[in-house]
Amino acid sequence: MYKKDKEQDQDKRLGLLIWFRLSRIYNQSLRATNQHLKAWNLTPAQFDVLAQIGTFAGLTQQELAEKLFVTKGNITQLLAKMEELGLIRREQEWKKKCLFLTEQGQALFDEVVSKQESFQASHFAGLNREEKKQLLSLLRKAQKHGS
Repeated sequence: MYKKDKEQDQDKRLGLLIWFRLSRIYNQSLRATNQHLKAWNLTPAQFDVLAQIGTFAGLTQQELAEKLFVTKGNITQLLAKMEELGLIRREQEWKKKCLFLTEQGQALFDEVVSKQESFQASHFAGLNREEKKQLLSLLRKAQKHGS
């Protein structure tokens, strides 16, 4: 019985170490992303909205909130700020408001999205293609088991 308890303790410790490592990677990535997006005066949340609306023009606020995993209320202020900056516009279509990029928003989308994608991908440059696939698979498995 002692051996089983020791193995369980080791598994717990490994789980904790993985969690610490993931947290550190996430926080490091978030800081780097904040710094990278400053070149365009964007926050990560604004970038996410820009990328989503640019990719899926005509989204409703509810659809956008679902894609970003936030509530419709949480996104209202963000959209108002982006509208004020001239990046997005809301159009009433019957009972719903649909979101579109303005000309200025589209120009920013065209400039920043591919650069941000490359920047994020560069964080994993030390892994080969097979390792990246394996990491993604393991993270999906961990996420599925944790939810």
